[in-house]
Amino acid sequence: MADAPSQLHQFIAKFSPENQRLIRAVRTKLRARFPAAYEIVYDNYNFFVIGFSPTERPLDSIVSLTANANGVGLCFIRGATLKDPDGVLLGAGNQTRFIRLPRATVLDEQPVVRLLAAAEAQSKKPFAGRGRLIIRSVAKKQRPRRKEAAGANKA
Repeated sequence: MADAPSQLHQFIAKFSPENQRLIRAVRTKLRARFPAAYEIVYDNYNFFVIGFSPTERPLDSIVSLTANANGVGLCFIRGATLKDPDGVLLGAGNQTRFIRLPRATVLDEQPVVRLLAAAEAQSKKPFAGRGRLIIRSVAKKQRPRRKEAAGANKA
């Protein structure tokens, strides 16, 4: 089995070149925002996910970069409890909310900066020390990660 950085590279390579660039840019911004975070990676059936957590426990994650053939998003794990006066969060579940990321610079917009700070503030554990990359789960069967591949399967 390849090391974690090599596996991560392979997972991202499944996406269209545009989404590959976006995933890498969003990850870079989130790493800069949460330098002590553990990155917990899932390459699941529906989504590719990188959770950002103060511990190795997935349940402690506060946000996740998510991607599929349709694009990239940011999931706020306890987003239903965040104040969102700017109305940027989408979703109506009991726990999570998300935003779509058509470009990485969305993470620099003040409403999103405030939401990231609020998500970190409500974390039960502080971000401290030095996190690492953890490959947690890889599904054997996955939906296509590129739109052209997704459309080809409908024929």
